[in-house]
Amino acid sequence: MNATRMHNPPHPGEVLKAWLPEGMTVTEAAQALHVDRVTLSKLLNGRAGVSAGMALRLAQWLGTSPDLWLGLQVQYDLWRASQHRLPPIEPLRKPEPAAA
Repeated sequence: MNATRMHNPPHPGEVLKAWLPEGMTVTEAAQALHVDRVTLSKLLNGRAGVSAGMALRLAQWLGTSPDLWLGLQVQYDLWRASQHRLPPIEPLRKPEPAAA
């Protein structure tokens, strides 16, 4: 396991919830982002991930970078995937170059 990988990172939707102004509704936030309310609700509730397009929208709206949102999604996805055992996979061994 990579030492730089976070243990049980939050879903990006949880992080986004913390950024939203108190009292702002999902409908208001969705309108500001020009996305469907259901789309934003799924993200906020951890039932959907951050796409590249959503990362661009969030970055513009919140004054962050799209890399922040995509990075959060990748950390979350990698952590979730690491919770499942992989089948045994042999490392690729490149053939030795032929002697000339």
